[in-house]
Amino acid sequence: MNDRLTKSDLEKIQAEINYRRLELQPQILQSLKEARAQGDLSENFEYHAAKRDKARNESRIRYLERMMLTARVIEDTSAEDAVGMNNTVVVYSEKVSREITFRIVTTIRANPIKGLISIESPLGKAIYGRRVGERRQVTMENGDSYYVEIRSIDKTTDDSGDEISSY
Repeated sequence: MNDRLTKSDLEKIQAEINYRRLELQPQILQSLKEARAQGDLSENFEYHAAKRDKARNESRIRYLERMMLTARVIEDTSAEDAVGMNNTVVVYSEKVSREITFRIVTTIRANPIKGLISIESPLGKAIYGRRVGERRQVTMENGDSYYVEIRSIDKTTDDSGDEISSY
């Protein structure tokens, strides 16, 4: 795995683990206990749903713990005038002939629909550490490529409101 994560990412992961263990798990176990008390388990929807919820919760906890164990903690060491972690960036895409605004984040917080682009993505790799005015080639995994020009970098963005991805 060896994802690159920030200290903030690790804190968010630990908070989710704590929530799942201390709040969600007791609720699920209580639901399971109540469903089991209803008798015949073969046709008991509540029992099967509670078992499924228990398995999902335990799986998510294991996933998050494994991520914390294998993560490489990174800090933004980019120059003041270069694209770095949590920066909002405006690029001109020659492929679509328009400007695109997004923020560079770690993989665990990536959500392209919300404009959060991973540093591990082809676009993130192409522009990370680069400066305004630079034109960079973005090469996709399938071999296709396109060019972007960095138009602006906003270093004032924080990640406190970002959520970690579900899987």
